[in-house]
Amino acid sequence: MYPFIKLLRPHQWIKNIFVLAGIIFANAWNQPQIVISVLLATAAFCLMSSAVYIYNDIVDLELDSLHPTKKHRPLSSKKISLTTAVLILVVLFVSASGLGFLVSWQAGVILLGYFGLNLAYSHRLKHIVILDVFAISMGFMLRLLAGTVGVGIVPSQWLMFCGLMITLFLGFTKRRAEGKLMGHDLHFTRAILKDYNQIFLDKMIGITASCSIIGYGLYTMSDKTVLAHHTQNLIYTIPFVVYGIFRYLYLLHRERENSGEDMAKDLVRDKHLLITFVLWLGFTLFLI
Repeated sequence: MYPFIKLLRPHQWIKNIFVLAGIIFANAWNQPQIVISVLLATAAFCLMSSAVYIYNDIVDLELDSLHPTKKHRPLSSKKISLTTAVLILVVLFVSASGLGFLVSWQAGVILLGYFGLNLAYSHRLKHIVILDVFAISMGFMLRLLAGTVGVGIVPSQWLMFCGLMITLFLGFTKRRAEGKLMGHDLHFTRAILKDYNQIFLDKMIGITASCSIIGYGLYTMSDKTVLAHHTQNLIYTIPFVVYGIFRYLYLLHRERENSGEDMAKDLVRDKHLLITFVLWLGFTLFLI
């Protein structure tokens, strides 16, 4: 049973919290119909993201067998057959699509777009420097759109900007962590990493981290934000965001840590990040 759970990677579902951002920042959490629709959209993205992970495992089967950690995945280690994996993939894709269109036609189209984006990423985009990170970021942005446009909420421009910057930040930190983990074998196991170096990645990480903090700060002080939430106090949530980003950077640069390659695992296993996220979310909900 464990290999099947590992194949689905449920710990990665935490990334789908981006779908929930709309009801929080649009002050729609007290509207039951919208909340139900967002929860259904989140569930659909959980199923679709698992389908994407299985598809990627199938496509990267040969390369994953050479990776120091990915070689232990169910498909790479042959604990699950290729035929079984394909069958599970089809069931997940159909279920996720049906659930998405049940929410709205917009949510359904966004889900299909997410799957299509990942197909393009697996076969082409992941081999193009910088564009590969933008593709990762777009996957998160589609989650944001599913939780806003997909359920009839007009997304805030500042929310979209902050979402783009923080997801680009996570994408570049992922590339840096992969390069550190692979060492001298990175050219052989993931060709795109040869086009990145630490100096360039550190610059990109610094830019996107700065933009994320500034963008979030400006969002909390925006007239539209104050009008929507009837409070000027969201500015006091900025320290949580700043500390969370700084903590993530600290973990990324620790030589004995393999942080940054998997954001979901980093959030769960580092108590400082987890507590910071819980405090930020709790304080934000309290204020609005």
